Amino acid sequence: MSTLLPYDDLEEALHLAALGRGSLVGTLVTRDPKIAARAVPALAAQHGRLLVLEREAAPESTGHGSPLPLLKHGGPGRAGGGEELGGVRAIKHYLQRAAVQGSPTMLAAVIGEYVRGAAVRESDVHPFRKYFDELTIGDSLLTHRRTVTEADIVAFGGVSGDYFYMHFDEVAARQSQFGQRIAHGYFVLSAAAGLFVSPAPGPVLANYGLEALRFVKPVAIGDTIRARLTCKRKVDRAPRATAGAAHCVAQGVVAWDVAVTNQNDELVASYDILTLVAKR
Repeated sequence: MSTLLPYDDLEEALHLAALGRGSLVGTLVTRDPKIAARAVPALAAQHGRLLVLEREAAPESTGHGSPLPLLKHGGPGRAGGGEELGGVRAIKHYLQRAAVQGSPTMLAAVIGEYVRGAAVRESDVHPFRKYFDELTIGDSLLTHRRTVTEADIVAFGGVSGDYFYMHFDEVAARQSQFGQRIAHGYFVLSAAAGLFVSPAPGPVLANYGLEALRFVKPVAIGDTIRARLTCKRKVDRAPRATAGAAHCVAQGVVAWDVAVTNQNDELVASYDILTLVAKR
């Protein structure tokens, strides 16, 4: 049985829906994104899940009544807390969870992952010269320094094609919140790589990506930067063949914590760099 309720406009439709005090899941049928943008936040408080249905989504839609393990299913006070017991969500009901307090060094030891501020280990061997199985969480390198010049900014702009006014327009830059021209954020990233990379062939096979990149403080002409590279996390991988290679290369993924600081030891950039590192 279906009940049809007439309404004059969207606001009245939302009011009528609210009178029902919610349900496990609801469907909004519309082809207008503006209606969806207005209706979904208004309906969300009364429903565990909302399906926005239009011609683009319709061919793959399972219908709003189909519970999906990874999605909340159940409105306020309904369906046993409003959760489908599937996926990671279900596992948490059976886990003992605890909060751990301590210094960064102690927390790093407990969780097996470097925490910014924890004790590090420096040696004469560059971390990039160590194989995956030789690396230890906390192995670290503090690089030499580099002073950023106007020539650096001009050259990077020419190579990248990035002539944003903050880097090239002296007048506009003085009128900005920084009060002066600043270096490209991606120049700082590239310069940091130049400081910590060990260029000769070795165990590091490739750059796998970046995570959690933040440009914390601007770098101006005349500022001097350096970087600390620290082994943060190791993830083992099954052997696989690399392009152009006739054999499988045993390797793992290493996440490195990178902190770039200026001459005042202030953080200017922070991120994790991921590398593929060969095993011995």
